[in-house]
Amino acid sequence: MTRLVLGSASAGRLGVLRRAGVEPLVVVSNVDEDAVAAGLPDGVSPAELVCALAVAKAEAVTGSLPVGLTEDCIVVGCDSMLSLDGRMHGKPGTADVARRQWTSMAGRDGVLHTGHAVLRIVGGVVADRAIECGDTTIHFGRPTDAELDAYVASGEPLGVAGAFTLDGRSGWFIDGIVGDPSNVIGLSLPLLRRLLHRVGSSLADVVDDPT
Repeated sequence: MTRLVLGSASAGRLGVLRRAGVEPLVVVSNVDEDAVAAGLPDGVSPAELVCALAVAKAEAVTGSLPVGLTEDCIVVGCDSMLSLDGRMHGKPGTADVARRQWTSMAGRDGVLHTGHAVLRIVGGVVADRAIECGDTTIHFGRPTDAELDAYVASGEPLGVAGAFTLDGRSGWFIDGIVGDPSNVIGLSLPLLRRLLHRVGSSLADVVDDPT
């Protein structure tokens, strides 16, 4: 079995993998996302931005792994952002920003972009890599002022891309989606499966044997 390393502190991404039968080793990258974004050329697309961040996280994690693990492992880096009105929205960080974010997107559609970077490590070196962005359209509902106040007060939207989650407290305010739901949570299972194939691996290599 090939060990899968998740380069993310996201409980949502970890939950997606665990429910799908994978128990990853979690190694937080601690990448300065603002610095990576600032180093990109002007006019990069949403997909290029989140993929660059995903690659930076995967590469940072790869450089910190113990020698024994790097004999054979898969490192997965991800980054998610919401596109609305031509702007990219990451984690709000503060209650005021989260409230403004929800005020602007209530009753409208946005696109959640999640960059995925998969690095195949063999013999201590990166033997192959596959990078792709998954996109899912979100139809946002209209929470009342009281509902929005309670949601922001919960603290949940402050640390998640776009100030919302599909599988958490703001699920009440998501009227529908077009695309892969796991991509909205932060890691697209069908996309990850395809990327594993592209680096010469498969589900059989990373999914835990129930026996």
